[in-house]
Amino acid sequence: MATAMEVGEEKARVDEGPELDASDDTAHQISHDHWLQVSFVLTTGVNSSYVLGYAGSTMVPLGWVVGTVGFILAAAISLYANTLLARLHEVGGKRRIRYRDLAGYIYGRKMYVLTWALQYVNLFMINTGYIILAGQALKAIYVLYKDDDALKLPYCIAIAGFVCALFAFGIPHLSALRIWLGVSTFLGLIFIIVAFVMSLVNGISTPSRNYNIPGSHVSNIFSTVGAVASLVFAFNTGMLPEIQIFASPMYEYLDTKYGRGKGSAFSFDNISFRVLVRGGYLTINTFVAALLPFLGDFMTLTGALSVFPLTFVLANHMYLKARKNKLPASQKAWHWLNVVGFSCLALAAAIAGLKLIVVDSRTYRLFADL
Repeated sequence: MATAMEVGEEKARVDEGPELDASDDTAHQISHDHWLQVSFVLTTGVNSSYVLGYAGSTMVPLGWVVGTVGFILAAAISLYANTLLARLHEVGGKRRIRYRDLAGYIYGRKMYVLTWALQYVNLFMINTGYIILAGQALKAIYVLYKDDDALKLPYCIAIAGFVCALFAFGIPHLSALRIWLGVSTFLGLIFIIVAFVMSLVNGISTPSRNYNIPGSHVSNIFSTVGAVASLVFAFNTGMLPEIQIFASPMYEYLDTKYGRGKGSAFSFDNISFRVLVRGGYLTINTFVAALLPFLGDFMTLTGALSVFPLTFVLANHMYLKARKNKLPASQKAWHWLNVVGFSCLALAAAIAGLKLIVVDSRTYRLFADL
C-alpha cells in the first residue's frame, strides 16, 4: 500500500507532464550474459587502444602534472556521474534498458528524441575515429616496409572499414562476441604497454616536447613501436571487436525497428539484413573517416556535443528531477553546480572543436594522406 507521501510525489510528477514509457522489446540478447563477459565488454570498450589518442590531445598541451591530475579528476567525475545513473537504473517500478528510455520517462518525448540524437552522434563519431586509427595503423605498417607512398591513408581507411563490416555481419549482437572480447582486451593491453614504454624511452632520448608524452602523435607512436605493435593495434581497434561495442546501440536500434527478427541469427534473411543495413552504416562511417581524417578534431567535437551533455549534465539533472523531493538543499546546489559548470565546459569545447576543424580544413585537403 502506497503511503500518502508516495502518492503525493507520484501525483506531482505526473502533473509536470506525461512520461514516455518506452518498450523493452529488443532484437538483441539482454540479461543473459555472465558477469565476466559484461566486465570484458566494459574493459574492452573503455580501456581500448583508442585512449592513446586522448594522451596526445590532453597531455601535450597540459604537460605531465596537470594532464595526469586532469585524467584522475575526469575518471572520478565520470565514476560519480555513472553512479548517479546506476541509482536511476530502475525508476517508476521498471528497469530502463536504454539511456534514452530513462530520459524519456523522466522528461517526456522531446527529451527522448534529443537524448537519442546526442547519443548516436557520439557513437557515430567514435566509430569514425576507430576507423581512422585502424587506417593509420595499416598505413604505418606499409611505410615501415615500403617507402613508395603508393598505399595512401584513404585506401587504408577503406580497407579498415571493409574488414569492420565483415566482422559486423558475423556478430549479431554483443553477447556473440564472447572469446573475441578476451582476445581484444589482451591485445589492447599489449599494445598500450609496448607503446607507453617505447614512447617513454623515445621521449628520454629526444629533446622534442611532443615526444615526451606518450600518444603525442599517433603516427609517431606507430613508427616507434614497429610493425608488430601496429598490427596489434589495427586488429584491436576499428577492424575488429572494439568498434562493435560502440556500434552496438545503433545496430540494436536498426535490428529492433527494421530487422526481421525471426529464426536463427545466421539465417539467410538475417545475414542479408545485416549486410544491407550495417554495411550501409559502416560505409558512411568509412567515407567520413577518409574525407576528414582529423582525429583530434573528432575527439574534441564529440566531447562537446555529446559526452559532456550526456555523461555529466544530463546525469546530474535527471537525478535532480527524479529525486528532488528527497534531496537536501546542499545536495541540490551541488547538482546544479555540476549542470551549469559542465554546460559551460561543453560550450567552450564545442568552440574549440569547431576552430580545430576550420584550421585543419585549411591545412589539409579532403581525403588527405596524413
